[in-house]
Amino acid sequence: MNSCLIIIAAATQLFSLNVPDDTAKAIGDKIWINECAGKVEGLTHWNIGESFGSFGIGHFIWYPENGKELYQDTFPILIKYLSDQGVVVPAWLAMAKGCPWPNREAFYRDIDSPKMKELRRFLVETKDKQAVFMAWRLENALDDMVANLSEQEKRNVKKVFSHLEKDPKGLYALIDYANFKGLGTTPSESYRGQGWGLKQVLMQIPPNSKQILVDFVGGAKKLLTLRVENSPPERNEKRWLPGWLNRLDTYL
Repeated sequence: MNSCLIIIAAATQLFSLNVPDDTAKAIGDKIWINECAGKVEGLTHWNIGESFGSFGIGHFIWYPENGKELYQDTFPILIKYLSDQGVVVPAWLAMAKGCPWPNREAFYRDIDSPKMKELRRFLVETKDKQAVFMAWRLENALDDMVANLSEQEKRNVKKVFSHLEKDPKGLYALIDYANFKGLGTTPSESYRGQGWGLKQVLMQIPPNSKQILVDFVGGAKKLLTLRVENSPPERNEKRWLPGWLNRLDTYL
C-alpha cells in the first residue's frame, strides 16, 4: 500500500506520522462533506461578518495582507506544507502575501473568475493531502494540549491519543473534532470554567478503555451538551446541538 509519510521538523522536535493513502482519502472526503457539504464551491468561502476567507476542506483561514489576525492564518501554512511536499502550487498562490480579496464583497464579485476556479481545482486535487496536513498539525498540537496537566494526566491523554491515531476511524475523529470544536487549550473555549475541546474529551476517556472510540463519542456528546447548558441564553446554542451530535455519530 502506498502511503503519505510525513517527517517534518518543527521547532526543536521531529514529528513523524504515517497516513495510508486510502485513509487520507476517506478522511478528506468526510471532512469535505462536514465542512463544505462535499461541494466544490464550498472550498472557497467567506462568512458574513468575518474579516477572512475560508479555503479547502478544513475551511483554513486566510487573511488579506495586513489584515487584523484574531485567529491563526492557517491557509498559508497549508500552502507551504503542500509546496514542501513537492506539490506544484499555482504561481500566483505561491507568491501571494495575503488573501488577494480584501473583503467579502470583493471575494464574491470574483467568485467565478479564472483565478477562483483555478484555486478550487487545486483544492479538489489536493484534498487527500489536506487531510494529512490536518493530521500533522494535530500531532504537533499534542504537547500544547497536555502542557498544564499532571504527569499522570499527560500519560493518560497521550496513551488515548496514540490509540486513536493508529486507527483510521480514530484518526478521523481526532482530526475532525479538533477542526470542528478546537483543541480546548484556551480560556475562550469554555463556559463557566467547563471546556469542550479535544483536550477535555481525551481527558474523559479511561486510558485502558476497551471501546475507546465509543467513549470518545460519548464524552464529546456529554461535553457539547454541557456547553449548550452553560452557554449564554441569548446565543441560543441549543439550535446547533442536534447537528453537532449527528456529526459525532459519523466517527463510529
